[in-house]
Amino acid sequence: MQYLFDLAASPGAWAALATLTAMEVVLGIDNLIFISILTNRLPEHQRALGRRVGIGLALILRLALLGSVAYIARLTEPIVTLFDHAFSWRDLIMLAGGVFLLWKATIEIHHRVDPTVEPSAAAQAAAGFAVTVAQILVFDLVFSIDSILTAVGMTTHFPIMVVAVLIAVAVMMFAATPVADFIHANPTVVMLALGFLLMIGMLLLADGFGVHVPKGYVYAAMAFSALVEALNMLARRARQARARGTAAAP
Repeated sequence: MQYLFDLAASPGAWAALATLTAMEVVLGIDNLIFISILTNRLPEHQRALGRRVGIGLALILRLALLGSVAYIARLTEPIVTLFDHAFSWRDLIMLAGGVFLLWKATIEIHHRVDPTVEPSAAAQAAAGFAVTVAQILVFDLVFSIDSILTAVGMTTHFPIMVVAVLIAVAVMMFAATPVADFIHANPTVVMLALGFLLMIGMLLLADGFGVHVPKGYVYAAMAFSALVEALNMLARRARQARARGTAAAP
């Protein structure tokens, strides 16, 4: 208990908590976009439940991984060497996650561009939810490992890691429905988000092969693209307003 009081009285601990929480929230953006796109494919009455289950799984995985943080840290030790490059378990997980994300984003883009005949509503309701949760679980696992390794690299205090993860997941839970509704209501934003997922998938592949791209560059590019899309949306709304005004004029 004295240890917790000492942490609470330490300005350095509060600074570490703020920094780590910000990092966890930024890392959670990828997770939130993926969960929003997947759950928007579900029947409307299942979407909120799907988002809660997906984010809840992310919380459980991250807390479980924090509980085995000593083992997680060993995931960075090389286990196999191919083509003169040593791969660790973390590298292999990043590669698998990158391939999965590229495959899933490509499938979603194909569905948006050339939608096929959907199965019956009953079959979709029975199988769609389970498949969606399974896909979210795979993605949660990849990003939970990345999140925990980031936390371990920034602080050695276990309570700070737990609090940062709890705050980040709470932010995800609060933002999940507004983000999902916004993506669902704006088809061009869906394509932009899928483009983000493709970029993140390539980033995971590069990371798995030992090419570490500074994430600040990636998120800056995503922010710039989002700004351009926001300007396009404002321009479209202005044109629609002028069109309605012209139609209403005598």
